[in-house]
Amino acid sequence: MTGRRGKIVVADFINDGLEIERSILGAVADISALDAYSEDDLVNKIEDADAVMLYHCIQFSERTINRLQQCKLIVRCGVGVDNVDRAAARAKGIPVANVPDYGTEEVADSAIGMALTLSRGIHFLNSRLQREVYPWTYLQAAPIHRLRGRVFGIIGLGRIGTAAAVRAKALGMRVVFYDPLLPDGYDKALGIERVETLEALLAQTYVLSLHCPLTEQTRQIVNARTLALLPKGSFLVNTARGGTVDPMAVVEALASGHLAGAGLDVLVDEPPVEPSELLIAWRDPNHPAHDRLILNPHSAFYCEEGLNDMRIKGSHACKRALEGLPLRNIVN
Repeated sequence: MTGRRGKIVVADFINDGLEIERSILGAVADISALDAYSEDDLVNKIEDADAVMLYHCIQFSERTINRLQQCKLIVRCGVGVDNVDRAAARAKGIPVANVPDYGTEEVADSAIGMALTLSRGIHFLNSRLQREVYPWTYLQAAPIHRLRGRVFGIIGLGRIGTAAAVRAKALGMRVVFYDPLLPDGYDKALGIERVETLEALLAQTYVLSLHCPLTEQTRQIVNARTLALLPKGSFLVNTARGGTVDPMAVVEALASGHLAGAGLDVLVDEPPVEPSELLIAWRDPNHPAHDRLILNPHSAFYCEEGLNDMRIKGSHACKRALEGLPLRNIVN
C-alpha cells in the first residue's frame, strides 16, 4: 500500500485501548475495535477495511464478506476457522489466515488438567463434600484406577493434540491416536500408537481427548453411538470445538454411569442457550451427572502470554498484507 493509511478492524472479543495492535500497525494503519456480538454489529463499519482481525465470538459469513470492498486479509486470531466462510472469501479473492501456534501449550495443559481432575476423583469428591454429602472418605469416588498404562485416546494429532500426547505420555499413559488426515510417521517420531479407525480407538480408551477442527466429518463425532463404544467408566475431555460433541449424549452417558466423567471447555453455543439439559445436569446437585461434569467458558486457550501472542501474530499478519509481503498460514 502506498499513498494512504490503511484501515484495520478488530471485529470482536478485544475491546481495550489496542496498545498491542497500535505498536505494530500504528505507523501504517488506523485500527478500531468493534466489540461485535453478531454480524449485524458490523454493518457499515467494515466495508472499507483493508484487513479484518477476527476472534471467535461471531460468525463471518458470505453476506458480510461480500460487503468488503478492498480487504486484503481476514485473519482469524486463533486456530479454528469454522466461524469464517472460507469459500466465500476465496471466491472474492480475499485470503483467510489463522494463528495456529498461539495457545498450544495452554490448551494441552487444560486438557490434561481436566483429565486428571476427573480421573483422580478430585472434582467429584470436592463437589460432593462441599455440599456435605458424606461420608468424608475417598470411598465415595471408588473405584479410581492408576493412570499409568491406561490409554489416553486422541482424536486429531495436530499441534495441540501432539502437545497433549507428550504430556499424557509423561504421566505414563499409553497414548493412542486417530487422525485419518495425518501422513505416516508421527507415531514413530513421538513413540505413540496410531489406529486406522475411530472404533479401534474408542474400544480401548480410558481418557478420550478431542483435538480436531470442526468439519462436516467431525461434527458430533462424539455421540450416543460412539460414546457407547468406550469402555464403561471412561472419561471425555473436549477442548477443541463444541460442535464435535453431542451434549445430550454426554449427559445421558454420565447419568447412566457408562461415562465416569466429562470436561467440556467448549460448547455449541457460547454462552450456552438457556435452558438446556446440559446446564440443568451441571447445576442440579440431584442430577446423576452433576458431580461428574465440568464446564468451562472456552477458556483453555487463555493465559496472558497466549492472549498477547494472538494479538501480536494477528497484527503482524495484517501488516504483511498491507505491505504486500508474502502471507503466512493461509487456510483458504
